[in-house]
Amino acid sequence: MTTPSAPPPCPHLAAYRHTTRSLRFLRRCLRVRPLGRPEIRREPRELPRCSPCSSPTSSSSRLYACLSCAAVFCPTHAASHASASTSGGHQIAVDVDRAELFCGACGDQVYDPDFDHAVVLAQSSSLPPPSASASPSPSPAAPRKRRRVEYRAWAPDPAEFALISSADPTTSASAAAPAGLRGLNNLGNTCFMNSVLQALLHAPPLRNYFLGDRHNRYLCPRQTPMRRRSAEANDKAACLACDLDEIYSAAFSGERTPYSPAKFLYSWWQHASNLASYEQQDAHEFFISILDHIHENIKDDQHKSHAQGHGDCCIAHRVFSGILRSDVTCTHCGFTSTTFEPCMDISLDLDAGYNNSLGVANPKVHVRNGERSSGGTNTKVSTLMRCLERFTRAERLDAEQKFFCERCKERQESLKQMSIRRLPLVSCFHIKRFEHSSVKKMSRKVDHCLQFPFSLDMAPYLSSSILRSRFGNRIFPSEASDADSVSEFSSEFEIFAVIMHSGKLEAGHYVTYLRLNNHWYKCDDAWVTRVEEHTVRTSQAYMLFYVQKTLYYKACERATAV
Repeated sequence: MTTPSAPPPCPHLAAYRHTTRSLRFLRRCLRVRPLGRPEIRREPRELPRCSPCSSPTSSSSRLYACLSCAAVFCPTHAASHASASTSGGHQIAVDVDRAELFCGACGDQVYDPDFDHAVVLAQSSSLPPPSASASPSPSPAAPRKRRRVEYRAWAPDPAEFALISSADPTTSASAAAPAGLRGLNNLGNTCFMNSVLQALLHAPPLRNYFLGDRHNRYLCPRQTPMRRRSAEANDKAACLACDLDEIYSAAFSGERTPYSPAKFLYSWWQHASNLASYEQQDAHEFFISILDHIHENIKDDQHKSHAQGHGDCCIAHRVFSGILRSDVTCTHCGFTSTTFEPCMDISLDLDAGYNNSLGVANPKVHVRNGERSSGGTNTKVSTLMRCLERFTRAERLDAEQKFFCERCKERQESLKQMSIRRLPLVSCFHIKRFEHSSVKKMSRKVDHCLQFPFSLDMAPYLSSSILRSRFGNRIFPSEASDADSVSEFSSEFEIFAVIMHSGKLEAGHYVTYLRLNNHWYKCDDAWVTRVEEHTVRTSQAYMLFYVQKTLYYKACERATAV
C-alpha cells in the first residue's frame, strides 16, 4: 500500500515568489471583522465589483484582486486575466472577502506560509489585551474553539468507589461550614425566591436527584441552540430544571461567595410572565409555581399523569406529592362520598387554641427536642399539631354548600372531614398568615407565634387513624391491602428547613433557617450565619419542610462517632 503524497506546489505561485518579495507585506492590507474572519482592507462604503462584468460581490460568487495590478475579477474573468496578461505575476490573486490566495491559471486556491503567517498575526493583533486577572491567552496558532467531545457515563474504579463510600457530600465539610451552604444575592425584592431555593437545595431527595446527575443540563433536549436565536424558541426551550441543576452545582462547588441566580429568575419570568417584575411575591405561590414548571420540563414517564393521583410522573411530584382524602357524610342517611386529591403541600389555618373535641383519633402527646405539646390541651398558643388537628377535624358544611346525597336523591346537610391518605417524602406545611376580606376590603397579616416540633409523627392525621376512630378496626382488612397505606415507621418526619416572614403584609422580608449537621443556619439572602435553636422556635414560621425520618441524614450521630 502506497502512502498518498502531498499535491505538487503551484508553479505560478513559486514563480511569483521568485520575482517579488515575501507575501508578509500584505499584512497591512488585511483587517479582521468582529467575528474573527480576515478580509482585504477597503473603505467602509466601497463595494468591490468585477471590472469586466461589473457584478457586485455576493455569497455565491467570490471576487479576487490581482496582486500585481489590484484589478478585481470574478472567478471566470480571473482566469481570462491570468491567461491574457503578457507579463508574469498576474496569475496570483487574493480573495477580497476571505483573504485567501487564488491562482487564476490553475483555477484553485493556493497556500503560502508567509501569507498565512500574516493572516494569523492580523487576527492575533485584533484580539483585546488580556486583563491582569485573566489567564494567559493561548498562542495565535491555537484553535479558538474547544472541540466538542462525546458525553460518556462515568463509572468509578475501586479506589474512587471506596472514597465515595467513606464520604458523604452533605457532611464532608466542617461543622462550621457544611457543604452546600452558600448565600444567594438579592436581585431586587427576590428574597421570596432565595428563601425557597435554599429549602429546595437542602431537600434530601431532591438534592440527591440533581447531585446524582439524574438531570444533566448539558444533555437536556430542551437546551438547543435555538434558545439563543429567537424569542419564540426562548419560551419553548427555557428549562427551570436545567437552571436548578446549575444552582445545585454552584452551591455544592465549595465556593462560599454569594451566588446570583439571575438565569433562574429570568427562566421563571418566561414561564410566569404575569409575575415578571421586581415586586415582592409570595414565597408559597413561587414554590408551587416552581414545582409545576419542573413537572412540565421533566416527565420521566409520559404515560403517567399527575391527575391520576399517583404523583410519580416527575421528580417534583415524587418528592412533594401526597394524596388527601375527603369524606362527605350525609347527616340524614349516613351515606359517605369519598374523593381523593393529590397535593403538593398542606395549607393550615393558625389555631389560637380555643378548640375542643378536635375530632382526631387518639391525640398524642408530642415530646420532641425538649418541646411538649398535647393535642388535647386547650391553650392560647398556636401549635403545628393543633393546626393539623383542625385540618382533619369534621366540619359541618354551610346551607349554601349542601351535599347531593346519592342515596336520598336530594341535597342534604353534611359533614366534611379531610385526612391524609398518602404521605410524601417531603411534607411542606404552609401557614396561612395573610388574610384577605372581600367584605371589609382589607388585608392583614396574622403575627401569632407558632410552635412546631423538630420531629413530627403524622400517624394521627392519616386516613387510617381517622377511619379507625369512626368505624373501629372492622374496615382495616381492606385498608391494609391498599397500595397507599402508610406504615407507622414512615409516618415519622424530621424538620430540615423553615421559611419565616417578618415585617408587614405590604413590606416584608423572607428568611430561611436550615438544619444542617444538627445545627441551625440563617440564610438571609447573601448573608449566612449560625443561630441558636431558640431563634428558630420563636420565628414567625410561614413554611415548614419535613422529610421522612428514613431519608433524614443524622449528621449529628456521625459527628459523635468520629
